[in-house]
Amino acid sequence: MKNPVKVVTIGGGSSYTPELMEGFIKRYDVMPIREIWLVDIEEGREKLEIVGALAQRMWDASGHKVKVHMTLDREEALKDADFVTTQFRVGLLNARIKDERIPLSYGMIGQETNGAGGIFKAFRTVPVILDIVEDMKRLCPNAWLINFTNPSGMITEAVMRYGKWDKVIGLCNVPVGSIIMEPEQIGCKEEDLIYKFAGLNHFHWHKVYDSSGNDVTLKIAKRLLEYAEDPTAPRNIKGCKWQKDQLEEANILPCAYHRYYYLTEEMLNDELREYNSKEGTRAQQVQAVEHELFELYKNPNLHEKPAQLSLRGGAHYSDAACETIASIYSNSYKQMVVSTKNNGAVSDLPDDCVVEVSSFITGHGPLPIAFGSLGDFERGFLQLMKSMELLTIEAAVTGSYAKAVEAFTINPLITSGSTSIKVLNELLIAHKKYLPQFKDKIKELEDKNITVKDDVVRDLCERGL
Repeated sequence: MKNPVKVVTIGGGSSYTPELMEGFIKRYDVMPIREIWLVDIEEGREKLEIVGALAQRMWDASGHKVKVHMTLDREEALKDADFVTTQFRVGLLNARIKDERIPLSYGMIGQETNGAGGIFKAFRTVPVILDIVEDMKRLCPNAWLINFTNPSGMITEAVMRYGKWDKVIGLCNVPVGSIIMEPEQIGCKEEDLIYKFAGLNHFHWHKVYDSSGNDVTLKIAKRLLEYAEDPTAPRNIKGCKWQKDQLEEANILPCAYHRYYYLTEEMLNDELREYNSKEGTRAQQVQAVEHELFELYKNPNLHEKPAQLSLRGGAHYSDAACETIASIYSNSYKQMVVSTKNNGAVSDLPDDCVVEVSSFITGHGPLPIAFGSLGDFERGFLQLMKSMELLTIEAAVTGSYAKAVEAFTINPLITSGSTSIKVLNELLIAHKKYLPQFKDKIKELEDKNITVKDDVVRDLCERGL
């Protein structure tokens, strides 16, 4: 048996942390934990203390003697860590509200990881993850970084390309959800089917085969087309019905997030309905769910993950992280879908870029499974989106406004022209606190008296949130 491990979770005050603890407890016999450190920032202190206390109660109830440490000192936590997981949100949920509402105020998709909102989430997050990597190089140079901070694929790419840190794996719950929920659509169990994924985070496709090697992708597609709303879509994505001819002709299943690209009109109309409703956009709804969750977490008699966490929209994220860590620890060769260096698995993209692909998880990290080439439609879309990701990351690292404009221009969910520049400029001003790399451009915009149009966002900015 190997030595017990030290795990550090950055963003430890997240509402997802109980699921993470549940996953580690469930796998303790395979991978014993020596100590767990939950790290957060001053603004997250209260949530860290609440969720940290629940995490300790969960471990105490498990019978395993594991100490949960809580700290605002990242360096203290990282020293000699074996695994570092990241689940933080720069700017908290108020930043997500801005990412959603500013594009929507101009009639564009406003979404956490897609379109203008996804680009700005990367702008805020990339510099922070690179700072974390520099700390890891000093304090835990042999540790694995397991990232499920969104946009997960771009963050993983930034860590490898600019952080020069190869011991990183990006995770997402969307492939996990597909693997769990699709088999029942054709009367199968998960273990009866073989899945092959290829693409990018929130922009992958997959094929499915039965245990005899027969392609059952089209069979699943036809079953999904019977529903008015896809039951396999995650809670945070409206499961609009796919276009029948397109889905059947392709004989490859898109991920739930592809709806923003395949069905932009339908998705935008639904977002605009929420935008104009009393409940507000998804981020505003999530704030309400989080408030309820943390009230539950305060209960001193609660010592397990509450069922209400499933309403948060990120089910299986944390469990995927635990499974990945346990697979590295035990060299299990478990097959999972992860963001990792391509190394030839997807022949339509360069070997050195990050892709989301089926992989065997070993003690050496992911071994990507060769997928080959996608069809003409998927290949063209994939290459466009990879270019957009690389431009976004370069802008995030350098603070280049020109690169930001290019990323906006090439993104299919952003209408190019003067309106897109207004959205870009308003987002820069709204996120000023978290975008020091763009400070010169932001000052220039402020000198021109550029202001935020959306009332909710303007109120947040005026209150310094």
